[in-house]
Amino acid sequence: QVQLVESGGGLVQPGGSLRLSCAASENIFDFNRMGWYRQAPGKERELVATINVGGNTIYQDSVKGRFAISRDGARKMVFLQMNSLKPEDMGVYYCYANRLSKHFWGQGIQVTVSS
Repeated sequence: QVQLVESGGGLVQPGGSLRLSCAASENIFDFNRMGWYRQAPGKERELVATINVGGNTIYQDSVKGRFAISRDGARKMVFLQMNSLKPEDMGVYYCYANRLSKHFWGQGIQVTVSS
């Protein structure tokens, strides 16, 4: 069973930064795509950023220029560097991976942006 474990969330002031980490139980290059989704209270889960096996990235428009997704194959980890955080970035962030038709999710980690 694939396991994805997030870390690095927490409370940050507007304008601050956080770095989320996702540790995978398997070789990350065995997945077609990995990335991050988030869900704010009362809203649907939405894509934040993803990276495919070839290294191509996709970002939600609202985070372009502020967030950066990266990975470390040797450590089986994917990261999300979040800068210039805004209150609307607040929510539960989920690590995601897919392999063919199978989708895997982490348990989620809270990111709170508040003064």
